[in-house]
Amino acid sequence: MTLRPAAKSDEEFLWEMLYYASHMDEEGAPAASARTNPDLAGYVENWGERDGDLGFIAVGADGRNLGAAWLRVMPAGSPLHRMGARETPELAIAVAPEAIGAGVGTMMLRRLIEAARGTHHAIALSVRAGNPAARLYERVGFATVGSIVNRVGTVSDVMKLDLT
Repeated sequence: MTLRPAAKSDEEFLWEMLYYASHMDEEGAPAASARTNPDLAGYVENWGERDGDLGFIAVGADGRNLGAAWLRVMPAGSPLHRMGARETPELAIAVAPEAIGAGVGTMMLRRLIEAARGTHHAIALSVRAGNPAARLYERVGFATVGSIVNRVGTVSDVMKLDLT
């Protein structure tokens, strides 16, 4: 497996990964629904056109994309803005179902954090309470700083990684 920078041409794949990152697959929603959800659009819409867009795509030996991890400063009004500075980018990360458990998420996250040091002071994310992915975030240094009600009305923990 290799990692490559996410490019504008990856926008379609980022939408697919956002579908998984937001657990829409578990809700039985159609794959295209992430695109039409106004709470999610800011994570991908016009990828690569904003200052600070930073991401990586994991690519398998067969050339298929296996996952994506990306950072983006979200538009005004993002729920996480209440917990931190407006310029703090938010993390989105997902692994294709066939690659879960192969270390893809850890590899992408570590590379993304490395690339973000020197550009950003911190990274924020939200993770549904009880999601096992929180352990990965804690292992790389994220700490819980609060909680929010997420788009489906349940609780998500807000986590932050200080890069200074």
